[in-house]
Amino acid sequence: MVDIIVLIKQMPDLEQVKPDPTTGEPQLKNVPLKLENLSENSVEEAVRLKEKYGGKVTAIIFGNEQSSAILKKAYAMGADEGHIITGFKGNNPSLTAKVLGEKIRALKHDIVILGNQSADSISGLLAGKIANHLGIPLLGNANSIEVSGSTVKVKRALEENNQIIQADFPVVISVTQEINEPRLPPVMQIMQAGRKPINTEAATLTGREVKVLSNKAPKSERKKMVFEDVDKGIAEIVKVIREESR
Repeated sequence: MVDIIVLIKQMPDLEQVKPDPTTGEPQLKNVPLKLENLSENSVEEAVRLKEKYGGKVTAIIFGNEQSSAILKKAYAMGADEGHIITGFKGNNPSLTAKVLGEKIRALKHDIVILGNQSADSISGLLAGKIANHLGIPLLGNANSIEVSGSTVKVKRALEENNQIIQADFPVVISVTQEINEPRLPPVMQIMQAGRKPINTEAATLTGREVKVLSNKAPKSERKKMVFEDVDKGIAEIVKVIREESR
């Protein structure tokens, strides 16, 4: 039996985010939130471990009024229990790790699973900071996980070879997107997800945020050439393609 905590994140659907044509800033108004891709991999892996070894999966998310739908998706994927922490809007990995660490301490756990980086900040810092706050080992960038008794073994791919590392419970594991392919939840699990209780609580820690100085889309300027003679235009395009492919 393995008690697993999976840390999930909601974020705007990046496929629907467009830059403001005037300022270059991302336009987030009316953009729906979704379960981050690596969070899906994290939930999927936690559920697969539960199916293989038995136990319980508890999901934790920083949230708002839209988070219930995100958490219900984690329920539909197989999470047994969920917690939404509200009132935390900081963008500081150290503070985020403290908030999550205190919540994790209050819950029974053998393994804490999360993505190795988030799709918005892409800092890759959170897993290490949580492990440091809890004083437990970090097994990072895992693309496979095995449990034997109270020992966890993970494999991670390096540039030239694979590396096997292991540690005893409790551990923090950050996973890569290659670890699995999330399955579509069965209809029955989707229906049951809507009936599961959702635990909501306010964050108690506060601190300074990391200030984002710029979040603008890069300017893309293209050389514009107009050819009235189609044959000349085709010849010029072929020339450019050949030069770029060298």
